[in-house]
Amino acid sequence: MKTNKKKKSINYSTLKCPYCGGTVVYRSADGIYKDNSSGTMLCVCSHYPDCDAYVRVQPGTRIPMGTMADHNLRALRITTHRQFDKLHLKGYMTRKEAYMWLANLISAPLSQAHIGYLGEYYCNLVLQESEKLLKVKQALKK
Repeated sequence: MKTNKKKKSINYSTLKCPYCGGTVVYRSADGIYKDNSSGTMLCVCSHYPDCDAYVRVQPGTRIPMGTMADHNLRALRITTHRQFDKLHLKGYMTRKEAYMWLANLISAPLSQAHIGYLGEYYCNLVLQESEKLLKVKQALKK
């Protein structure tokens, strides 16, 4: 039996920037990324660059990879992701186990357990808890 999976269609003109209330536009990362040779597309606040909120979209789609973020939150998410990734990159758990740990930590379903959806509070929580867990795992290895 065939199932008709409808692709998520996003009407960007109805989306509002969480920082300034501007409309959200779908556009190339040209002029925002220093190098956009990969052709990355973004959801960007229409008031950019005065309001620098944006989020990358999944390649080949118009689906955001998280929620819009300003410079500070994007930087925090990058730092958080680097620390979180160490859990599986250092072999302390599989990637799937790391995301299950994250889902449990933030009390979210696995489908929503992504750093790109986290705000400042949860990024800081994930950073702290990842650091604690890495210290424990490293101490056990010695």
